[in-house]
Amino acid sequence: MHQNKYILLLLFLIITSNVLAQQIPSEEEQIPYICTFSKNSDKHWGDDDFVQTFFFVIPESYKKPVYIRILDPETGGTIDENHGPFNSKTRFSIYGGNKAHSDPAAKNPDPTGNYKSGTLLATQTFSNEKNYDGKWYSFGPFNPIEGELQNDIGGRVLKVVIEGLEGDDGNLYRLFLSSNADENKPVEGGNGFAYEYCFRLADSKGSTSHLYPFVSQNVTAVKIKIFDFDNDGLIRVVSVAKKGDVNIPSVEGTWLESTHRISKPEINTSLDVQFVKQKDIKNNNIVVFISNQYGELMPFFTSPIGGIPKYAYKIGVKVED
Repeated sequence: MHQNKYILLLLFLIITSNVLAQQIPSEEEQIPYICTFSKNSDKHWGDDDFVQTFFFVIPESYKKPVYIRILDPETGGTIDENHGPFNSKTRFSIYGGNKAHSDPAAKNPDPTGNYKSGTLLATQTFSNEKNYDGKWYSFGPFNPIEGELQNDIGGRVLKVVIEGLEGDDGNLYRLFLSSNADENKPVEGGNGFAYEYCFRLADSKGSTSHLYPFVSQNVTAVKIKIFDFDNDGLIRVVSVAKKGDVNIPSVEGTWLESTHRISKPEINTSLDVQFVKQKDIKNNNIVVFISNQYGELMPFFTSPIGGIPKYAYKIGVKVED
């Protein structure tokens, strides 16, 4: 299956199911914060490339202004990760227009080539401004027609590129697609997704964070790549047909890759990729991306398509050689 057909199916299901899930990370994911380090940071702190890209989908039928809001955009406050005195800057940029999402570089887990494709709509660089510590900053208003029109899915896409600039600290934050500049009000039918996700795990032993890739037609296997899990526990894949495939966790500063076979009952459902902490490691940040057997990246949405998958023990699964 080609990548564009895969995205088409995913976004079509998102929009037609009228999901209200514009917070990144979402409540379902149980992830405290997105994390982006500045470019002078040690990669062993959990960010492999110091750039993060997210996308928001707005239904074509939605005509009112939208806003992209950021919780705690500055680096230097109570939730951020310092390495010595705070000295970092982070740039948030919003892109729309032609190729904002459809350019292949925009989906690449490595920030190379034309990953800033599209038309720059707004940008702001933050350092340690205390007036944004724990508070929301709003970009916009944006007219939905400024997003890249995806005719086949009936929606428009805005891209958010977050870049760690000078410094060596970690910026922890959240995003929200809102219909209001001053509060978080979801855009009906909208959603957010990413192809690569750098995030902070909860600190407490026994906590579980989740990612929810959707398995479309013709997918026979998924490959999960995880960076810098620090042997902090186990990584488990749950589905309607699996109680939980368990991965060997990655060690500090390295990538883990594991492959999981897909059975027929799992087609057109979401997987629940779980990160289960078994230690009391603090400030553990990891990077994750997922691909199918063709090497095509699978976006994970902030709310699972079809709901959180539950193992159906009555399903008979036949594994084919």
